[in-house]
Amino acid sequence: MIQAVLFDLDDTLFDHQGCARESLAAVRQAHEALRAIPFEALERAHAGFLEDLHGEVMLGRVPLEAARVERFRRLLRAVGAEGRPDLAGEIAAMYRDTYRARRRPVAGAVALMSAIKRHARVGIVSNNLLDEQQEKLQVCGLDPFVDALVVSEEAGVSKPDPAIFRIALDRLYVEPAQSVMVGDSWAADVEGARAAGIRAIWFNPSGAPLPDPGADVGQLKALEPADTGVRLILESHRH
Repeated sequence: MIQAVLFDLDDTLFDHQGCARESLAAVRQAHEALRAIPFEALERAHAGFLEDLHGEVMLGRVPLEAARVERFRRLLRAVGAEGRPDLAGEIAAMYRDTYRARRRPVAGAVALMSAIKRHARVGIVSNNLLDEQQEKLQVCGLDPFVDALVVSEEAGVSKPDPAIFRIALDRLYVEPAQSVMVGDSWAADVEGARAAGIRAIWFNPSGAPLPDPGADVGQLKALEPADTGVRLILESHRH
């Protein structure tokens, strides 16, 4: 019987991708140098720089605020629009303000978490900063349902390392066989959980092909309706 459900946060319960896209669109609209670049190309470049610098922040090599400015400095340089020295900082501030204003859960997240909480303990396992993730949970109305929040900054280890999942299980007082992990990243969430002996469910709203067709991994394509998600997540048998 499943006694604990672990969730990833960003792009599983929290709509990071949607908030990022809208924030990037806002800064592009406000700055002529960025309007010359097709949005899809700008979005791909921005996502790449965000991922690179996020890793540096997680390793403690770059301060968070510096990384936010450096991300846009690299983006401006990549599109040949560096401009005045303070432009990257100005864009970073606008992006951040817009992102914070747009923060929201993935559709159905609140109802699903509420339903799951009636049957099992709930943990969040996230590769991010503690303050950032606590605030997202509060803003999205998800924090009342969370029994344990484990983030890489605090844990000192990141997904897909099985150690971060074990920390979450210890805090929830459950064994791997009594738990399930739900997340959108195949490499970090699915493979990491399986390496820790935890049944994994891939949150796959885009309907992407299964990276490993032979894997015993359930798929969840939407968080709503909640009863459908609950049935899949709390399915107690192992194939």
